[in-house]
Amino acid sequence: MELNFNVLDDLKESLSVLDNFIKQKDTKDIIEKSIEIMCKSMENNGTIISAGNGGSMCDAMHFAEELTGRYRDDRQSLAAISICDPCHITCVGNDYGFNYIFSRFLEGMGKAGDVFLGISTSGNSQNIIEACHVCKKKNMKSILLLGKDGGKLKDLCDLPIIVPHVGYADRIQEVHTMIIHIMIRGIESYFNNK
Repeated sequence: MELNFNVLDDLKESLSVLDNFIKQKDTKDIIEKSIEIMCKSMENNGTIISAGNGGSMCDAMHFAEELTGRYRDDRQSLAAISICDPCHITCVGNDYGFNYIFSRFLEGMGKAGDVFLGISTSGNSQNIIEACHVCKKKNMKSILLLGKDGGKLKDLCDLPIIVPHVGYADRIQEVHTMIIHIMIRGIESYFNNK
């Protein structure tokens, strides 16, 4: 089989996107801050509620299941849930519109002290924007994994984590997955050392 692209070029591009993210001056501090915010929330009976669209929804689900289940080590189950119930999504999508699938969930289930982890490779997902509005009303912290230049969302959340890349979203997603794994590891480490 002959591919119309060079596999090694894809790997090099992926490495380049990661390298650019690492070289930002605040990368380490902002990821550590996100871990601290989530740990403090869970320590005070808060829940981390994650959401995204398409592949980012899969990342949001992966984040939550690693906390309620386990990542690397045995430890207590931690309070996390992703907004991925197809009944909820189709109900709200049908009755209110797709832009409100996450915000309606947060209106019903979110509480002050919870943390919303939203994922948007474009930085402009309208349903994540609506979710951020609810976070402000409910006194919930919002941490967002974003791409490109951060889009509209970088100014609507408490803590934007931006992977700067102007190409296809898959490269941004690859770094988002790595960030999620670091977050989970940090949270797990914190609760294992208590």
